[in-house]
Amino acid sequence: MLVLLSTGLTLAALAPAAEINLPDIGSPADAILSKNDEAQIGRAIMQQIRGAGQVVEDPLVTEYVNEIGHRIAAQANNDGAHNFTFFVIENPAINAFALPGGYIGVHTGLLEATRSEDELAGVLAHEVAHVTQRHIARSIHASQRQSILSMAIMLGAILAAATGGSSDLVQGAMAVAQGTAAQQQINFTRSNEYEADRVGISALANAGFDPQGMASFFEVISRSNTPMEMRTPEFLRTHPVSSARIAEARTRARNYPAVHTNDTVNYGIARARIIVASKSTPEEAVRYFEREAYEYQSDVERYGRAVAYLLDGRNPEANRIFEELVNKDPEIIAYHIGLADAQLAIEAIDESVASFERAHELFPRNVPLVIHYAEALLKLGHAEKAHKILLDLLNNVPPTPEQVRLIARAAIAAGEAAEAHYYMAEYRFMIGDLIGGVKFLREALQVPDIDEIQRIRFEARIDFLREFMTEEQLIQMSRSRSIG
Repeated sequence: MLVLLSTGLTLAALAPAAEINLPDIGSPADAILSKNDEAQIGRAIMQQIRGAGQVVEDPLVTEYVNEIGHRIAAQANNDGAHNFTFFVIENPAINAFALPGGYIGVHTGLLEATRSEDELAGVLAHEVAHVTQRHIARSIHASQRQSILSMAIMLGAILAAATGGSSDLVQGAMAVAQGTAAQQQINFTRSNEYEADRVGISALANAGFDPQGMASFFEVISRSNTPMEMRTPEFLRTHPVSSARIAEARTRARNYPAVHTNDTVNYGIARARIIVASKSTPEEAVRYFEREAYEYQSDVERYGRAVAYLLDGRNPEANRIFEELVNKDPEIIAYHIGLADAQLAIEAIDESVASFERAHELFPRNVPLVIHYAEALLKLGHAEKAHKILLDLLNNVPPTPEQVRLIARAAIAAGEAAEAHYYMAEYRFMIGDLIGGVKFLREALQVPDIDEIQRIRFEARIDFLREFMTEEQLIQMSRSRSIG
């Protein structure tokens, strides 16, 4: 989908820095949509997506996609002007998109459709390039007569597409927003797509991936667009792919040294988890991973089989596979998590806790591990320990809204009511509900026996948030307080 802007031309390649020392006067697009504006718009859209419950909350999948995405962004974002957040949307459509402010989403359908890590990296590199080249702002700047209203309609179309809305609805909204300038202003103009390919392939190669990965995935999905298909893949609707474009991408990739890569274990693990979650029933997931005899399967295929068994209640079988995987490759965190979860499922409680503790010592503050461990501790009634390890993690790693909800659960179960209300307030703020968040902070202030430090912290947070509220929100907050 659409994306953002970069600042001006880089003249350093033309002459030494000592000879050319020009001020950074920005891009003409800044006059239409500044980087701060983009960040605010992106956050607002992201809050709506999260609020709709469409973001995949599997920490293993999220961590993997961010790992690959940031590895590419480090090569494409040389000036460090963009902060990137990568996330996965629960949607079987083969699509990916970039929002203002560096938020890049990948549909589960696309992750499942990729045949290699290089192909996935190619898609992410393309979306990262849309961000660094500031295509949304440049697109708006290209049409000086575009009104604020039409811009809002366009961004609404982006949101609708991002969350899996009707393609006809999205195209209609774009047509209304951009009228006769549709060919220049629609999501991805031809020039934007080619530019994103060029910049993306460079970042892909510099990040150590096969630069042919982008063209390879384009070729795969273009072949799937046959008369027998029920519909065109969404990626082709938002990122038109022609044979000429594929050929150009392959030619560009040949300008870089050939790279022979192997898929990482974490790619296979993330894809296996997506496949299991995509099946209608646990039995269907099991059938998928039992298509091939166990002895002929790779480790990640066996991992997928074990995850499916665990979902289907075949816990002893899952436990045996995870034990085998951990013993074979103890450096893979997902194997430790799977083993501890399986031990918990067969009610081997002491073994499960020991497995989690061992892994926690080996991989401190690993997000997926701590989240799974905390969830297990809550099931076992060890809320104080769950609260403790989550607090240590989330004080050092930026949390997602669902992770904040988890620590709120741990706090309330541990008898920390005031802190639980505080965490729930932060959760509401993260999904854009300022009024709801303030309500939780007020509830925290009403908890008996809160200490003075907590009171000062809660009141200061309310005062801080007032500065960001509209007049209408302030009135609404005042009314809710008087009613309460």
